[in-house]
Amino acid sequence: MKITDKFVEKKPLVSFEIFPPKAGYPVDTIYDSIDELYNLEPDFMSVTYGAGGSTRDKTVEISSYIQNRCNLTSVAHVTCISSTRNEINNILNSLTESNVQNVLALRGDYPRDFSAVAVPADRFKNSVELIEYFKKNSDLCVGAACYPEKHPDAKNLDADIDFLRRKVDAGADFLVTQMFFDNEVFYDFYDKTQNKGIDLPIFTGIMPILNKHQVNTIKKLTGNSIPEKLQRLLDKYENNPEALREAGMSYAISQIIDLLSWGIDGIHIYTMNKPSTARKILGSISAIRSVLTNDSKAY
Repeated sequence: MKITDKFVEKKPLVSFEIFPPKAGYPVDTIYDSIDELYNLEPDFMSVTYGAGGSTRDKTVEISSYIQNRCNLTSVAHVTCISSTRNEINNILNSLTESNVQNVLALRGDYPRDFSAVAVPADRFKNSVELIEYFKKNSDLCVGAACYPEKHPDAKNLDADIDFLRRKVDAGADFLVTQMFFDNEVFYDFYDKTQNKGIDLPIFTGIMPILNKHQVNTIKKLTGNSIPEKLQRLLDKYENNPEALREAGMSYAISQIIDLLSWGIDGIHIYTMNKPSTARKILGSISAIRSVLTNDSKAY
């Protein structure tokens, strides 16, 4: 089922993001985790690429497993900056053959020594071109990424939202945010997107901080800010891994409850392939999720 059709059935939606095993590891090592996550009854699961598209074949295979073996809607991430149009077309054919109806269209990280001003004619310059390609050559439901604190390559947030508007104009059907840790940052971003005429469903990306190493990695990859409230927790429990894990989970759960109460379209949980993390979150939000879902069906 397409993500857009799911919104006809109910709102808000709750989804999980997983990633394929690293290169050299058999793909079936992820299936036990998928089966456990499936039993938690998410509305869909998305499957990422590795760096530079290194696991794209596994992404298609895992998305097919979710779609066809688990009978659960899957979303395959597709990055384009390292791929030729022929390679993207092959991916498109594989997705179609596997009955995967949804993709998240992404540029991906620039390869080393990449020149943005000398992109070969058979390649895509950015995610806008990839979205246009999918909409022209398929019946896929296409998602796009958005960045409440701006993409690291963007000049500023306003410029990044202008680029997001181009993704919408290219045919994007829904949006998924980069992870963030301050809901007020998202609410401000949302208001700005509305002012630009962007009114697609938005899934908010939430990742529980379970160890201090994650924070340094996130800052390096995304440039995201860490709010003072979360930083105090990290500093207080930095030498107590179990307490830090519990505090990080509680912080993420409070974020999600606030977002659901506000009226968000969907919550996208970065599970890090850990069913126990997803299980605890869903157990904590089940009551409010049930109320909001039943309310949406009443209209």
